[in-house]
Amino acid sequence: MVTDTAHIIPLDGEKPSQFSERVGIWYAGASVQKDKKQKGQFFTPLAISRFMGNLATLSAKKNVSVLDPGCGVAILSCTLIEHLVEESQPETISLTLYETDKNVVPLTELVLAYLQEWSKRHGIRLDYRLDESDFVLDKCECLDGEDTIFGEMHTGEKYDFIISNPPYFKLAKNDVHTQSCASIVDGQTNIYALFMAIGAKLLKDEGQMIFITPRSFASGRYFQSFRNFLFGHVHIDLIHLFNTRKDTFSKDAVLQELVIMRMHHAGMVNNITVSFSQGIGDLDHPYQKEYPAADIVDVASEEKIVYLPVDDRDENILNLFRSWNGNMEKYGIKISTGPVVAFRAYDFIVSEPSDDTVPLYWLHNVIKMLCDHPVQKKDKGQYIKVAPATRAALLPNKNYVLLRRFSSKDDNSRLVAAPYFGNMSQYEAVGIENKLNYIYRPDGHLRRDEVMGLTALLDSEMFDAYFRTFNGNINVSATELRMMPLPPIETIREIGRRIILKNNYSIDYINDLVLEYFKIR
Repeated sequence: MVTDTAHIIPLDGEKPSQFSERVGIWYAGASVQKDKKQKGQFFTPLAISRFMGNLATLSAKKNVSVLDPGCGVAILSCTLIEHLVEESQPETISLTLYETDKNVVPLTELVLAYLQEWSKRHGIRLDYRLDESDFVLDKCECLDGEDTIFGEMHTGEKYDFIISNPPYFKLAKNDVHTQSCASIVDGQTNIYALFMAIGAKLLKDEGQMIFITPRSFASGRYFQSFRNFLFGHVHIDLIHLFNTRKDTFSKDAVLQELVIMRMHHAGMVNNITVSFSQGIGDLDHPYQKEYPAADIVDVASEEKIVYLPVDDRDENILNLFRSWNGNMEKYGIKISTGPVVAFRAYDFIVSEPSDDTVPLYWLHNVIKMLCDHPVQKKDKGQYIKVAPATRAALLPNKNYVLLRRFSSKDDNSRLVAAPYFGNMSQYEAVGIENKLNYIYRPDGHLRRDEVMGLTALLDSEMFDAYFRTFNGNINVSATELRMMPLPPIETIREIGRRIILKNNYSIDYINDLVLEYFKIR
């Protein structure tokens, strides 16, 4: 626990946010990286904090209330209050903060005392309360119960501004936070989503929420209950993306894809501004464009997926996909997860073939447009024995499209697919490991031109760009692909036939063919 803070003092003329940044850098240098990751604790850089604080749209209110849950060393509170003090001159500001890390709290107190003194010098009274309890557990009751025609069930304190860089880490189903917020959780969620949901309930009618979080909430089944709740209480009117993962929290080696959002209390919103920068260096002059709100998140839809185009090309690709009404289900095609779970089948996985084995395909066997087998790799045997214990996990040896379920965080492509043809071998069955998805026709076979056409589309730069507009994970879920719009089946077959006739499976040719076919540039 930090006890000796006497040497940490503000410099002459230093703004509270600059002092907070120095304090945070000092603390981060004295902290162990694995401890920060375990707590999901990554202090916000000053440039990002200023960007977020300046997003607050000002009003003529004389008494302003601010909430900063999971505040760290309060840099976000500092930048927001600096913005309010310098631009709108309220008379009083009431600031509530939450921080559970006993090592951080003494440093936060130093920053808050200086922020209070600085505000006073500008003729503004700042009252603050630093709460050391768990924000989610302290406020989770506000999620319970439906709002009624007579008003909201929750009548506790509400705020004009909520600003936060919440912790982010996955929560187990039996975690106390998960159980306390069960009404908005479906499967494995992340702690940051609970901060956002509770924040939405604590916002005044004219209030604003400004959050920086991973963008994993934007799609996927695990966050669907959360999205339903969030967009029932607030709407996004601005969302900022970064082109690089590495620049945003580089000192902490954070590789999450992060977004900054400004949200208002639920109501009619016609347009959403999508803001984009390469990283921190150009954050003061981002590219921005307004889109019709329904083009970014259709709150009337069941999935409420958040689409995030960053330029005109992304927008054109989104419009193309939205013009298609086909999908896998419509074409009698399914996608499933590979049934071989390696640790359960460990005793039956071997490196060399024999009379009682069939090929086993792993993640590393699938590269764009090619199933490469065998590829020897330590502890990744290329064959699996046919036995009563493994038979249920083996698939008929027929035509499939194999697709990686995970991408490397720095992969150029999120989607990596390969064609698999049953006549590639004389085996009756094939093993597909659990980190792969496989696409198949349950009643019959995928045609050869269907396999090649689907594989080419999934491997194309165009499909990857579409997938990235809504997927911020390294995960490629079968659920998302099942819902993905597809062109007419005859178009898929024609693309496949052109590749087969050309006998050119290079990714450069695939990209040129797909872009030319759909006239996307």
